[in-house]
Amino acid sequence: MNLFTYIFKLPRFAKRIITIIFDITFISLSYWGAWVVRVDSSSVFYDTEKWFLLSILLPLTILFLIKLGLYRAVLRYIGPKLSVSVLIGIALSTLTLVLVNYSLHLVLPRAIPLLYGMFLVFFIGGSRFTVRLLTMQTSKRNKARIAIYGSGPAGRQLAQALMHGKDFDPIAFIDDDKNLQKTYILGRPVYSFSQFELLAKEVFIDQVLLAMPNINKSERSRILEKLEPLALEVKSIPSMSDLVSGDAKIDELRYVVIDDLLGRDPVEPNEELMSKNITGKVVMVSGAGGSIGSELCRQIILQSPKVLILFELSEFALYKIDLELSKLIETNEIVSIVKPILGSVQNKKIIKSVLVTFDVDTVYHAAAYKHVPLVEYNMIEGVKNNTFGTFYVASAAAEAGVDTFVLISTDKAVRPTNIMGSTKRLAELSLQALSKSNVKTTFCMVRFGNVLGSSGSVVPLFREQISKGGPVTITHKDITRFFMTIPEASQLVIQAGAMAKGGDVFVLDMGEPVKIYDLAVKMVHLMGLEIKNKENPEGDIELQYSGLRPGEKLYEELLIGENIIATEHQRIMSANELSLTIDDMNQLLGILEDACDINDIERVQKIIKEAPTGYTPNSDLCDLLWKEAGSISIQPLH
Repeated sequence: MNLFTYIFKLPRFAKRIITIIFDITFISLSYWGAWVVRVDSSSVFYDTEKWFLLSILLPLTILFLIKLGLYRAVLRYIGPKLSVSVLIGIALSTLTLVLVNYSLHLVLPRAIPLLYGMFLVFFIGGSRFTVRLLTMQTSKRNKARIAIYGSGPAGRQLAQALMHGKDFDPIAFIDDDKNLQKTYILGRPVYSFSQFELLAKEVFIDQVLLAMPNINKSERSRILEKLEPLALEVKSIPSMSDLVSGDAKIDELRYVVIDDLLGRDPVEPNEELMSKNITGKVVMVSGAGGSIGSELCRQIILQSPKVLILFELSEFALYKIDLELSKLIETNEIVSIVKPILGSVQNKKIIKSVLVTFDVDTVYHAAAYKHVPLVEYNMIEGVKNNTFGTFYVASAAAEAGVDTFVLISTDKAVRPTNIMGSTKRLAELSLQALSKSNVKTTFCMVRFGNVLGSSGSVVPLFREQISKGGPVTITHKDITRFFMTIPEASQLVIQAGAMAKGGDVFVLDMGEPVKIYDLAVKMVHLMGLEIKNKENPEGDIELQYSGLRPGEKLYEELLIGENIIATEHQRIMSANELSLTIDDMNQLLGILEDACDINDIERVQKIIKEAPTGYTPNSDLCDLLWKEAGSISIQPLH
C-alpha cells in the first residue's frame, strides 16, 4: 500500500488535520521565502516584528481557507470551483498581509505581497493539483479503458461520472457528427468510427459505452452492426425515459439488449384498440404468471380494467405477478381490482365458476406448455393442456356469455412437425369451430413466433453460457427463428383481439427471420470476446452444434396458405384458413380424449396425424412413458 492509498483511507477528520498542517507549512514557507528573496539575507529570521506579523497572518489565512470550504473538498476531485476558492483565499491572505502592515505601521517592501502571493499559488494551489494528478494516475492503472459512443450531453455526463469513479477511464469519444470529430471534449479526443477502428487495433480498449439514450432502434442497430466485428464489450446507458423518471442513473451501465440488434422500432399502440376490450371491464388472463401472460397483465392493468383475474397453475408464478401488479397499481394510482386465482385450465368446472362468478367480459388465454422437446417427451399432458385446456376454457367462456376470447397461438402451429405445434393447431381449430356455433362470444387467435427473454429463450441461455466461458450450444448452423419483444407482442395481441369479428386468425408481422448462429456470434462479440474455431484457435468462446431436438424445424412459418388480408394495424394481418364444424370438432376431440384416457400414445399421435392439422413428425415417437413401457398402453387407475 503506497502513501497516498494509506492517507486516502484515513478518516475525513484526520485528512483535514493533515491538510491544515501542510497549509500552515506552505504559508510559512511562502512568507519567509518572499522576505529572503527580497532582502537576500538570513537576518530577517531574527526580526521579531516579522514573526509577530506571521503570527497574525497565519491563523487568519487558515480561517479564510476554512470558510471558503477548502477542507471540505475531496482533493482527488478538485475542479474549477475549488480552484477559484484557492485563488480567493490567496488574495485575501495577501490583502491581510498588506493591511496588517499598514495598521501596525511596519515597513513592507512592495515586492513582498507579490512574491508572497506567487509562492502561495505555487504551494497551496500546486500541491492540490499535484495530489489530484497523482491519484488520477494511480487510479487509472486499475480502471478499464473505455470509449464512449456519442459525445452529446449524455456522453459528456457519463464521462464526467466515470472520471470520478473507480472502475472506468474514458479515453476517447466516438461520434458520427463531422463537426465534432478531431476536437477535444473534457480533455478527451473525439474520433470518427473509422479512426476509432484503427485506434482499437493499436491501443487496448476494454469496452465501448453507448451514450445515445434517445436514438431509435434502427439507428442503434446500425451502430451495433459496425461495432460487433471489433469484438469489444459493448454496454449502454439506460433509456431516456428511465433517466427522466429517476428509475436509473446515467452511469448505470447495462448489457446491450438483443432486440437492439433486430433494428425494429415498435409501432406506437392504438389506444382505442388497447382499451376497447379492457377499460372498465372484467378481464381474465389464463397462464397469468408466464412470460406472455405476465406481460399481458402489465399492459392490461395500465388500461384500467374494472377487475383483472389472474388464473395460474403455479403458486409461485401467481404470487410474483400479483405482487408486481399491486405495486404497479399503487405507483400509477390505478383504480382496478386484481383477483389471483389458482387453478388448472384442464378443470372446466372451476374455469366456468370463475367466469360466471366474476361475470368476465374478456379472456386472454396464454396458458400452454410450449417447450417443444418437453412436450415431445410428455405427449399426453401436452394434448390435455394445450388442446383440451383451450377447448375447456373456450367452451366455458361461450356458456358463460363472455364477450371476447383471445387465444395466444404460435408459429409452430403452422405445418407442425411436433406435438406442441399440433396441439396448438388443434386449439385453433376448436376456437374456429366454436365461433361457428356461438353468436355471443367473439373468438379469435393471434399467431406469432419467439419472444425475446421468455422462459426457454435462447438469448438468456446464450448470455449465461458466454459469461461462464462457453461453449455456446446451437442446435444447427442454419436454424432460423422469428423474434419479437414481449411488450410489443403483448400489445399487438390486445389490439388484434379488439379487431376480431369471430373465428379470426391474426398473424403478427415478426420482421425478418434471424439466423441463430449469427445471433450467437454477435452476442459473443458484443460481450468483448472472440469465437474460438480452427481459423482462430486462440479465441474465447467455442460454438458447438447439438443437432435438432425432437420435433424441431430448421425454420418456422406464420401462414398455412397464401390467403392473407391486411388489417387497420400495419403489424397485424388476418388469414383465412381451413376450419371444422363444431360437430366434427367434437367427434375429433372425443376420440382423442378416449386415447388420452388410456394413455395410448401411438393412437394419440395417429389421431393428430389424421386430423386437419398438417402434422408431419420429423422424428421418431419419443414420449418417455411410452419408451419406458416398451410401447405397451398403460391402463388408467380407477
